[in-house]
Amino acid sequence: MHAVHAADVPLTLARAQRLAIERSRQLAAQDYAATASRELAVAAAQLPDPVLKVGIDNLPVNGQDRFSATNDFMTMRRIGVTQEITRADKRQLRAARFQREADKAVVEKTATVAAIERDAALAWFERYYAEAMAAVIAEQGAQARLEIQAAEGAYRAGRGNQADVFAARSALAGFDDRASDIERRIRNGKTMLARWIGAAADLPLAAKPATDAIRLEPASLDSQLLHHPDIAVLVKREEIAETEAQLARANKKSDWSMELAFQQRGPAFSNMVSLGVSIPLQWDQKNRQDRELSSKLALVEQAKAERDEMLRSHVAETRAMIDEWQSDRERHARYERELLPLANDRTQAVIAAYRGAKASLADVLAARRNEIDVRIQALQLATDTDRLWAKINFLFPTDEADAHAAMLKHKDTK
Repeated sequence: MHAVHAADVPLTLARAQRLAIERSRQLAAQDYAATASRELAVAAAQLPDPVLKVGIDNLPVNGQDRFSATNDFMTMRRIGVTQEITRADKRQLRAARFQREADKAVVEKTATVAAIERDAALAWFERYYAEAMAAVIAEQGAQARLEIQAAEGAYRAGRGNQADVFAARSALAGFDDRASDIERRIRNGKTMLARWIGAAADLPLAAKPATDAIRLEPASLDSQLLHHPDIAVLVKREEIAETEAQLARANKKSDWSMELAFQQRGPAFSNMVSLGVSIPLQWDQKNRQDRELSSKLALVEQAKAERDEMLRSHVAETRAMIDEWQSDRERHARYERELLPLANDRTQAVIAAYRGAKASLADVLAARRNEIDVRIQALQLATDTDRLWAKINFLFPTDEADAHAAMLKHKDTK
């Protein structure tokens, strides 16, 4: 018994999504973005680098001691260091601001995972239903070839007319044309799937997964979408804006700098040490620091308003998608229960009448065209339904959505 390789296994939807996530470079980019922000957070928490100062003070430029660094008692060769003493709360806030950026990158990665799973699922379904339509067209094309043979045989035997032969050939040409269009859809589906999973897009597809349930609960949609990745990104932006506002408030208290210098004079004179402190004078706070703080507080309110607006938009769009998905499921069930059996029964009845010389070949061809139209419509409706399912089901990454669904189920059992 030989081992089964991954290439021999049909491509399931879940496997396609895993491959898409593994191949994504955007996820790696967001990991790098988070790492960069965390590194900056560490750097921002440190004191600024000290400044080394070297110079000569009071150097004569004329007279007998000009350009002498040792003859005049006021001339000093100076070396010193200046250190800005940034307040600890400011450094902590600067570090916190970059840490918020790192948190936002992590949340953006979650949103990207959800988008990858959704888009890979859409591409998978597109190819799956294109192949299902191709199978329907191929089946009807095979029947059309048999009908051409029957029409030609009847014409040669004098039981039919040449118009029936032309009608049968015309029907086959129509099926071939539709087959060409469906083949284009299959190629397009493979191309879009390959964008996500590479060469694995050429593997045969497995059976369609169950799509008769969604992870979201329509009754608690507002609370569930509070944790949507896009909303979480805006929450992180709001936290960044709040941190910047706190930093602007802290900037109303100025930092000071300390300088220590050693001055060396000529051999006949004493060396000296100088110590100084520099403190910025915020004499116009109402037009500088207060304005900066007001600006940052306005950005906080902007972030809150954008978050609230996006939540409302997501709730409305998701509720509309759920309603449309439920409606499409009901319509597809009607096709399966009534319209498809009726179209098939009509075709069989017309074929039986044709064999009994009570119907023409044109009637048979019309019945077949009607049946294939109904079957294609049913498949297109199924495509639309499952595409909606994918858009709803992968609003959250699979693992996060499963955990959330389990939490809701646990609450319901209490």
